[in-house]
Amino acid sequence: MATLIERDKKAVWHPYTPQKSMPEPIPVVKGEGTYIIDEHGKAYIDAISSWWVTIHGHANTYIAEKIYEQAKTLEQVIFAGFTHEPAVRLAERLLEILPGDFAKIFYSDNGSTAVEVGVKMALQYWWNKGNSKRNKILALNHSYHGDTFGTMSLSNRSVFTLAFQDKLFDVIFTDAPTKDSPLYDGPWDEIACFIYEPMLQGVGSMNMYDATALNKLLQQCHAHEVICIADEVMTGFGRTGKLFSSLYMEEKPDIICLSKGLTGGTMALGVTACTNKIHSAYVDDDRKKTFFHGHSFTANPLACAAALASMDLLLQTDCQNQIAQISSLQQQFVQQLSADARFATRVKNARAIGTIMAFEIESGRDGYLNTIGWEVTRKALEQGVYLRPLGNTVYIMPPYCITTEQLSKVHQVIINILETTA
Repeated sequence: MATLIERDKKAVWHPYTPQKSMPEPIPVVKGEGTYIIDEHGKAYIDAISSWWVTIHGHANTYIAEKIYEQAKTLEQVIFAGFTHEPAVRLAERLLEILPGDFAKIFYSDNGSTAVEVGVKMALQYWWNKGNSKRNKILALNHSYHGDTFGTMSLSNRSVFTLAFQDKLFDVIFTDAPTKDSPLYDGPWDEIACFIYEPMLQGVGSMNMYDATALNKLLQQCHAHEVICIADEVMTGFGRTGKLFSSLYMEEKPDIICLSKGLTGGTMALGVTACTNKIHSAYVDDDRKKTFFHGHSFTANPLACAAALASMDLLLQTDCQNQIAQISSLQQQFVQQLSADARFATRVKNARAIGTIMAFEIESGRDGYLNTIGWEVTRKALEQGVYLRPLGNTVYIMPPYCITTEQLSKVHQVIINILETTA
């Protein structure tokens, strides 16, 4: 009888995976808290929260129970012309905690679509206002906003977009602001919106940048009536220490995009929230000004129930204390790496923000195609830890349920790898 790996190789195409000479996938049979457990019973600490989503760990019983309860009542209903309690309650609760004066919640089903919705909202806002000249988008170099064609256009031109360069629409790119960088000086009267990952560009090698400088750029955008769109798909729900990265700035976004940790990693769900200013441009007798966007699984009741359960856990004092503890331990590890003379020429730019820490391994060229990342993954798995570097950028983004002992093991495994990697 064929093994699961053999059946997988015959039938499945995995994401971000070279199709020739690819490593064999690990058959996973169970998740339990911080651990991923394979078919042989070996447990791996999930040090990246399974692509940054499982903020409360795997197989959380509280979230599972809420999904089960909802599944017995209503699993799905078209959201054009119908509504339901989980969607309305989730919208109400999000509006209570979001960083700004948000008024409306629009549901979709993942991070890329949440961003697509936000940009379409902003562009059509100006179209509805009768200002067709405002049609350009400002974004940051080294940004990443998703893998659909719209979000690829908004993202840094890289190996991810190489095959599609001539199909992407033009975007104005500028560097992420720093304390010393000059203010942006461009064609403000043509810019409809500015999209940014606040303080942390995830796929862009975990680039961490200054909140004060970003605040100045946001002030500048608002002074020129540019709509500001915060992509907090990755940074939302406590990742950078506060509930949302936008809370570090006085200037708040007009639109915010959320996914990943929204449901605790259990279900696919996207959210795009906007202010009343944005929404009011769509309140019109002219039906051509309707926002013609939607998804089959918009506001799926199961996903909304999962998100409500995840929020229950996130807002508990114990979880907030755990976020603070993880943040402290990550900062200590940054200091440890920076002070270790053995790694002076091997470790570059050790850094941390909230629960996330990162550094580069000096190994040839920087970037996603550096194969040192595969070696780090392999050696970490051998020691019971799952890491998935972005090329030569190694990072840790653990679930909030990780214990001090488990995080210490992750740190020690990284030390071990640095000691044994040429």
